[in-house]
Amino acid sequence: MSSAVSRVPAATSEQALAHFSRLLEFETDCWDVHHAISNQRQDFVLVDVRGDELFAQGHIAGAVNIPHPRLNEKNLAQYPPETLFVVYCAGPHCNGTEKAAIRLAKLGRPVKKMIGGVTGWLDEGFELVPEVDYAQALAKV
Repeated sequence: MSSAVSRVPAATSEQALAHFSRLLEFETDCWDVHHAISNQRQDFVLVDVRGDELFAQGHIAGAVNIPHPRLNEKNLAQYPPETLFVVYCAGPHCNGTEKAAIRLAKLGRPVKKMIGGVTGWLDEGFELVPEVDYAQALAKV
């Protein structure tokens, strides 16, 4: 008697190699992003595609906030065409990364999604940083 797992046979080793190798062309994970940032090897722009309020509450240090509806040529003009963008959103329950990746690809920009998003980042034990309102902070001094 077979299980639900083995009822459909696994792909051949060659098919698995092709599939998983190709998958890495489209995505990266929280650990690899953190490692690149921590070791000053960040050769990509990390884009938080969530809304402004969520970004302000906490985001990955060094990320820029461009919610996916605002990904357009005007907002990307400062980046050379070959710039790799790594996009993330709230987590596996959010399709903001896919929407952002589609927009970037339509604009001819290299893009990968960071799987797990904020949820994955926190699950790895990494921290988020809040946006600092300098005017408000100075008013308290």
